[in-house]
Amino acid sequence: MPAKKHKIRYGRWLLLILVILPIALWNFASPVVSVDFSPDSKEEFRYVWNTQDRIHRGDIKHGGSAIESGYIFPDEDFFMMFFWWTDKGFQQCIDITPKHWATIEIHLDATGRIDTTRTGPDVISRLKQCPGEPDPFRT
Repeated sequence: MPAKKHKIRYGRWLLLILVILPIALWNFASPVVSVDFSPDSKEEFRYVWNTQDRIHRGDIKHGGSAIESGYIFPDEDFFMMFFWWTDKGFQQCIDITPKHWATIEIHLDATGRIDTTRTGPDVISRLKQCPGEPDPFRT
């Protein structure tokens, strides 16, 4: 009898691991996009993440970040857009194509534009201007 109890106990742990492991891998494997605001900025930014079927809104103070995860297996209709603006009228938008299994870091300068000196060229190649919006790379 005692040997049978050990098998049942190990079987429960194995079942628990088999259930939790795919969920954990799914969360860790999702691509993540981080938009980092300059600590030198004078204004607070407002933002909206629009990721296919999710919308998140928030405020970012100096030196803060806005983070959103994409999908591991995006379909052909997948999109990820990030809008940001100030109360004084500045506004920008970028359309982002995230990499699979990676974290993308986008840095904004003190004025709120994309900092091309701190944001890598491989990341910049995954960004494009939203239709009808100002150019986020213009200085």
